[in-house]
Amino acid sequence: MFVSFFPQPKLFFSSAAVWSLVLVLAWFFGGEQLGAVFGMPPAAADAPKIIGVSVFWSPPFLWFYIYFFVGVMIFYAFWAWFSPHPWQRWSVLGTALILFVVYFQVQVSVAVNNWYGPFYDLIQNVLSKATTATDEQLYWEVASFAGLALLGMNIAVVNAFFVSHWIFRWRMAMNGYYMEHWSRLRHIEGASQRVQEDTMRFAQIMEGLGVNFIDSIMTLIAFTPVLIQLSTHITHLPLLGEVKQPLLVAAIAWSIFGTVSLVLAGYKLPGLQFRNQRVEAAYRKELVYGEDHEDRAQPATVTELFANVRRNYFRLYFHYVYFNVVRYTYLQANNIFSLVVMVPSIAAGKLTLGLMNQISYAFSQVTSSFQFLVNSWSTIVELLSVYKRLRAFEATLVGEALPDIDQRYLDREKAGLKPKDQPVA
Repeated sequence: MFVSFFPQPKLFFSSAAVWSLVLVLAWFFGGEQLGAVFGMPPAAADAPKIIGVSVFWSPPFLWFYIYFFVGVMIFYAFWAWFSPHPWQRWSVLGTALILFVVYFQVQVSVAVNNWYGPFYDLIQNVLSKATTATDEQLYWEVASFAGLALLGMNIAVVNAFFVSHWIFRWRMAMNGYYMEHWSRLRHIEGASQRVQEDTMRFAQIMEGLGVNFIDSIMTLIAFTPVLIQLSTHITHLPLLGEVKQPLLVAAIAWSIFGTVSLVLAGYKLPGLQFRNQRVEAAYRKELVYGEDHEDRAQPATVTELFANVRRNYFRLYFHYVYFNVVRYTYLQANNIFSLVVMVPSIAAGKLTLGLMNQISYAFSQVTSSFQFLVNSWSTIVELLSVYKRLRAFEATLVGEALPDIDQRYLDREKAGLKPKDQPVA
């Protein structure tokens, strides 16, 4: 799964994590100020925030783009020299581009949040007759948001197009790797399905899950400081009273509660999904044999195999009932949780309409990042089942012992036993 696409995966991912940490630390301990040498200094602490799309070509942003590009090219040049790989342009440069675009999308969200405050404060003041505004002023404010929305939308479309190609290249790499070793893999149970269907499912799941995970990390990094800054306007939390950084504390506590609840409710699902792939594969394989051999796919055999399929699906349906009850209850409560947190401050008259919208948006961004497992648990379950099948499949190539169930299947195949003599675990 990984050797086919990434050079020396364990060392590669370890070095990527270390290099990323080095770049982040270098940025905060002098790298950001280094832009001043090239005429791109960081924004002053007391400088008013730039509202609208023009923030993305302001000097601090331009310097970050250059800094990111130089860091990526150093990393790429090292791996191109240290361990050349046929897919290194896609696996290294392609991954870096995805990371950058996701970062850019998160910054669009931050820019939108910065727009919320002054715009809704203006609306509140106009409606309360505290100030006046012309049509042109209001249209200009709306146009500013439209520019951010259009930029974010188009970047998202382009990114989705590129990610789809990047993921398919990964599938091409896996397919080529497995075909290269097909003579050693063809005897494994469901080998054709694992090469064709499981690699396809792995690629499709990674396309959504991987990007969402990166987006969650980037969002957390970008919005946590925003939430800390907005916490100065919230002094009390319901039930807890006055605490330091109340918004951040509430977001973390609420997200941990949801994550733990979902993990406890769904811990049986990965094993059931994995078993589901096995019973489906056994049923499908017997039907394929029946196309060419009259003595295969007999009624008694297919009835027994389909009974295994039915039994496992019914177990899945049962366990998904209480899992979905917990999941959807939590997600519905999540929609109003930020309002519950703000109730004491609203009642005390400490918030404006603009601040309410900023806090709600920033709070939802941070909690959604912490809730990655909550929002993606069903998909993670499916990915784990696919990973288990491909990992067992690859055990042959690295000389590891097959899992017991695969070994039993292989032994029985060699002994000439039919599926009716091979009960599925």
